[in-house]
Amino acid sequence: MKLTIPEGYKSSLTLKQTEKAIKMIKDFFELNLAAELKLRRVSAPLFVQKGTGINDDLNGTERAVKFPIKDMDETEAEIVHSLAKWKRMMLADYEIANSYGLYTDMNALRPDEELDNLHSIYVDQWDWEKILMPEDRTLDYLKDIVNRIYAVMKRTEFIVYENHPEIIPILPEKIHFVHAEELEAAYPDLTSKERENIITKEHGAVFIIGIGHDLPSGEPHDGRAPDYDDWSTETVNGYKGLNGDIVVWNPVLKHAFELSSMGIRVDKETLVKQLEIRGENKRKELFFHKRLLNGDFPESVGGGIGQSRLCMYFLRKAHIGEVQASLWPGQMHDHCKKSGIVLM
Repeated sequence: MKLTIPEGYKSSLTLKQTEKAIKMIKDFFELNLAAELKLRRVSAPLFVQKGTGINDDLNGTERAVKFPIKDMDETEAEIVHSLAKWKRMMLADYEIANSYGLYTDMNALRPDEELDNLHSIYVDQWDWEKILMPEDRTLDYLKDIVNRIYAVMKRTEFIVYENHPEIIPILPEKIHFVHAEELEAAYPDLTSKERENIITKEHGAVFIIGIGHDLPSGEPHDGRAPDYDDWSTETVNGYKGLNGDIVVWNPVLKHAFELSSMGIRVDKETLVKQLEIRGENKRKELFFHKRLLNGDFPESVGGGIGQSRLCMYFLRKAHIGEVQASLWPGQMHDHCKKSGIVLM
């Protein structure tokens, strides 16, 4: 069991106050995110047909929850891991205007997660996708999008403080940008997670650029599927990647805390290149990949922002189970109860 019990931890809010605060955070953040990025809300599927290539493969090893559908000749469906690819299809199918986009409430099941303070079987996030104009396929544009999302996070932190003055705002005025290659060069003897701890403790909020491509050491900073984020395009100083993660310093758990994963999506050429790098050329025959290679989808930028993660951070909670209902090992549940951590 992986569980951290912060010394002397006691939640600032009761369970009743927590429930009200969760709704306040979600309502405020969603409205502001949509306005900041010009996004329209759409409904999303909980499951997709297996074998179409639409489901997010995450690191490529996680198992999807699947089930047969009686009235479709036992065709198998999969509970989504996320909607990274589905959203891009919807940009085309909904005929979203240039420079506009969509977002949705994404609910997923990831039964292979190693359960701890941050990771749950149940995943809830805002999945968003926005049409990218060809001239905006740049690192500067990606940084602009990150700054806009970070501004929404700052506004949300202020609203929480206005309603709960005991929760003091701590996010820095600006988010710090760093390439994964720079981090490895600065701390070559540390793991990627240890590097994240150092850089987020120093700056408070960081966007780590270029996650998925192998670093000079031969290992990526973290895993990324080859068919949605562009992690192979060269940008500045030979660094690679038009994607990354927003990571903040968690003052309760005292380590780095990822809030969002996002990036400029693969175009036809990048998809072919990244499938080749990963030895996944057979995926070109899947429904999603055929449509992308056929030019059916617009270029786009998109990502996911953890809803429970955001609430956990802004309400200074020690365990994600304090802001969402899920299942936990009995031993973890008992330890949390003894330590004053109230799991929903």
